Amino acid sequence: MSKVKICGVSRAEDIDAVNRALPDFIGFVFAPSRRRVNIKTAAILKDRLDLRIQAVGVFVNEDIKSITAICKNKIIDLVQLHGDEDAEYIRRLKEICGYRVIKAIGVGDTVPFLPVEPDYLMFDALSDQRGGIGRAFDWNILKEYRGLPFFLAGGLTVKNVSDAITLLSPFCVDVSSGVETDGVKDAGKISMFVQIARGVI
Repeated sequence: MSKVKICGVSRAEDIDAVNRALPDFIGFVFAPSRRRVNIKTAAILKDRLDLRIQAVGVFVNEDIKSITAICKNKIIDLVQLHGDEDAEYIRRLKEICGYRVIKAIGVGDTVPFLPVEPDYLMFDALSDQRGGIGRAFDWNILKEYRGLPFFLAGGLTVKNVSDAITLLSPFCVDVSSGVETDGVKDAGKISMFVQIARGVI
């Protein structure tokens, strides 16, 4: 069964919603984004988060020292990288902070070069915005993929997540705008997405 990640959590109300729905992961975005949170806010939200849910920190070309400081303060449980971070960067980060790393890969018409240093990959639609655009790519491109466990992101909603899981059996499905209404996390959509992804409804 695929795990579920609700990304772009930024308010106390969002935490209350995920605590009821109990996805496996939530995401705090520390990179430039309308969903961006600062360290202080993320720490407050993490304290409110159900212990059964792991928090992922999302970064783009961030200084390793900054990420390490967030890890040491126990604000996140995993690191997600959406920038130009290379193999050496990933090795150093893992060595210093000891956290599992997810490396996002933008998918266009074909599967690009895939690094082996992360613990997980995240396949998302290729864009200049480094993800978070709410658009799906052609999932059939990944049908023959046999590599690191991966998170599937980009354009997932309650209407298509079941099809995505059936086709690709990803380690985890990742959603942000697909569980929002007017740009704000929607508790009803979060609950429904989690239940559909898990085959409950």
